[in-house]
Formats: sequence, C-alpha cells, structure tokens
Amino acid sequence: MPFHKAEAPADAVPIFFVSAETWPQVRADLPAAPAAFAAACDFEPTPGRLLILPSAEGGLAGVLFGIERKDAKARDPFLPGRLATSLPSGVYRFANQPHDVTLATLAFMLSSYRFTRYKKKDDAQAPELCPPEGVDIERIMRIASAVEFGRDLINTPANDLGPDALETAALKLATRFVAKASVTRGEKLLQMNYPLIHAVGRASDKAPRLVDFVWGPKDAPKVTLVGKGVCFDTGGLDIKPESAMLLMKKDMGGAATALALAQMLMDANASVRLRVIVPIVENAIAGNAMRPGDIYPSRKGLTVEIGNTDAEGRLILADALALADEDAPDLLLDFATLTGAARVALGPDLPPFYTMDEALAAEIARHGMQANDPVWRLPLWDPYDKLIDGKVGNLCNISAGSFAGSITAALFLRRFVEKAKTWAHFDIYAWNPTAKSARPEGAEVQAARLLFDLIEARYGCKAKVNEPNDNRKIVRRVGFLDDDSDEGSAFDDLMP
Repeated sequence: MPFHKAEAPADAVPIFFVSAETWPQVRADLPAAPAAFAAACDFEPTPGRLLILPSAEGGLAGVLFGIERKDAKARDPFLPGRLATSLPSGVYRFANQPHDVTLATLAFMLSSYRFTRYKKKDDAQAPELCPPEGVDIERIMRIASAVEFGRDLINTPANDLGPDALETAALKLATRFVAKASVTRGEKLLQMNYPLIHAVGRASDKAPRLVDFVWGPKDAPKVTLVGKGVCFDTGGLDIKPESAMLLMKKDMGGAATALALAQMLMDANASVRLRVIVPIVENAIAGNAMRPGDIYPSRKGLTVEIGNTDAEGRLILADALALADEDAPDLLLDFATLTGAARVALGPDLPPFYTMDEALAAEIARHGMQANDPVWRLPLWDPYDKLIDGKVGNLCNISAGSFAGSITAALFLRRFVEKAKTWAHFDIYAWNPTAKSARPEGAEVQAARLLFDLIEARYGCKAKVNEPNDNRKIVRRVGFLDDDSDEGSAFDDLMP
C-alpha cells in the first residue's frame, strides 16, 4: 500500500513541487545545507526532474520535484506519479501543492502498480505517502483498486485467463457485491438467441459464453455496461500475422474495463440500477470455425455476412448490445479493443468514442479532461453507413475498403442499438506501449475513471455498501464455476 496508514509522523520527508515561477521562493525558504546542495547540483525545476536533499545529519531533508508552469500549454497532472518509483523507502508528505493534488495523489498510487503473478515480488520497501489534507483517500483507493483489478486481468496471458477464468472473475465480482448474475454457455447460446457469440467462439475448446449481472435497486436509473471479452484473437481463418498476434491476450480489455468500472460503481454504492454484460470467447481456428462468406443471424434479427473473421469483436458485441438495448437503459456504454484504425488515427493513449447524444459527448469530454483520462470524439458519419450494407445479408462485418475503419465499426454497432435513451461506444487500446507517469508499461484501463466521475455526477453515490463477501463462499453459492460443460447455467437470485 503506497499510503501511510498511521498519522503522519513528524519526520515525514517533505516533497516540494517547484516550477520556474515558484523555485526562487522555495529555494529561499530551504535550510542552508539543502539549499547549498541544490546549488552545487545546478538544480533547475524542469518538469520531472527530482533531487533528494540531504540534511546536515546525513538524513533526508526533503525532495525537490519539478512541475510545469501554471501557464504551460500542456501540463501532466500525473507527473508526480514518478515519485512512487523514484524515491527510496520512507514516509513522505506533500510540503506544498502540485497543480492538482487529488490527481497527483491518485498518480502516486497508480504508479505503484506492479504485475507480479509470474515474478517474485520485490522485497524492497516502497515509499509511502501521507494522505494530503483535503483529499478523499477512500475514493482514490476505490478507483485505484478497480484499475488494478482491470490491469491484472489484461496482463494475464490467455493460458491462465481463457473464457473459464474471465467468467470466474466476472462472477466473483458479482458475488462480492451481491449482484444477480447468469451465464449462458455453449450450445445454450443458440437456444437463447445469441447466434453471433456462438459463431465466433465455437471453434475454441473453451465454450463461448455470455455473463450478465445486475446490481442495485430496480427503480434507479438504468446504467448498462457491455465489454468485449475476446480472451485471445488469432484472427480466425483470416489469421493474424505474428506481430499482430503478440498482444492479443489484451483483446478482452473491453471486458476488463467494464468490470473495473462496475467495481468502482458498486463499491461507491452508486445510485443506479447497474447491468454488466460480457460476451466471452476465444477466436480460434478449427474445422468448425466461421468462414469468410458465411452468413449468420443476430439476436436483433439482422443477418450478418462475414467479410473477415478477424472482425469478430463487433459480432459478439452486436448480440450483447441487442440484449442490453431490449431493457431500454438510460445510459448504455460499450468498451472494446475493436480496431487498429483507431490507433492509426489517435495513437494508443487517446481512445476515440462515439455517440449521437451531444450533451453526453460534452460530459464525456469534460470529465475526461478533469480526470486526466483522455478520449476524443469521432463522428458516426451517416454517409459511411452504406459501406457496411451486405450484398446477400442485411450487413457485413467489414466495409469493402480500408478507410475509416473505426467509424464503420462503430456504425456497425449502432445498427444494434435502438431503445437505449443514450449510448456511447469506446474503441480503446487497453495497453501502454511504454511507461508513462501513473501508466506503467503493459495493461491499461482506459475511460473507466472518467465515466465513474460522470455517472457519479449524474446520479450520485451513497454511503458504503455491504462489506465484500468472503471469496471462499463463492464456490458454495455458485456451484458451476468449475463446470466445463457446454450447458447454460444460472445463478440463484443473489439479490438481498
């Protein structure tokens, strides 16, 4: 835990945030020995520069950390997160204010994340930060814990996080917060009218499935989250090249994002009727794999031509969105590592989002900036909609050309949303190619933090929820978790 749990000790090492504007005053206020040391080191307050100041007794007198000027064109409120990985062990405190103390504190915690499942954990004592005055530490820990949960899911390779394990993770989360959940697996998907999910996942030796859980009072506003859960994507018969397949363990990043956001909302006791729908498959190759040119019905009744088996994510989302839409939610959000075109357009750090609701778009943009969880709106450009019209079926899962791939994918999904009062689609990357402040290299949960803020602002959050259930009770309450059969299964009603 990167936060010091006890009361701040008197000898907690002060961290001074300095910019070109504030450095002269901070320097003047330093004791003589640390000030002389900073001068001897030619310290300049450039953003990200760190200098540990010794005391006359040989201890730590303080830390100088450079940040941007207030009038800088671009400021990184997560920059102080670098302290979590740069400081020696000890207890520290903020001696003055960074640009945004709440985001700086969150950055310290997010930067402390390490994925240690397959490596021995470093025994070195990490630095601890005394919670700054006026910062809601419980809220920060709630957010960071959910992000850690999502990062762990995405980082785990497919041999340990296949469809069975992702289902189990979703059900454990549902059980922890006493949600009502059901699972539909294998051939039962056809009986329950999820033909596209079945078609995508049937070639794997792990049955395709759909997890669906509901939490919260029935009379509250309905918020539904849908996440793409492709545990590994070979591309199917349109097989990916080696370089494109290397990171395909993260193709369930949409599911991880939906589950992480759900954890934040349930842990905060949000005033909503929350529903989470996660279609889970592995896009594998076998004799029964779907083929280019095949045509399948969908839950909505539209027939879909398979133009490319590697455009499988939108297929499973189509059935899941159709299911979600039947409930006419007040807010429907879906998350998917859907297209490479989104990365070409905006890079890995800036996911595009799509919505027809102008007010929602403005809220998303505002909360994204405030939470330092950036996204960028791209258009649901109606003239491109005809590009996904089918020649034999109602529509095709790809367009005929290579242009506007993220837009045409979003337009495909829009065909399956009709009754929801408002809907937004997020084409996330779910990965940090290189380490950045508060964003270690590897898995990343994108857009969840901003949407937690948005939903909290729209609908509110109440006091603490019930204490999480002991995970040892899960198998007794949900006996089919270790069942590998292809039959559909359902939870007992877990609602209180």
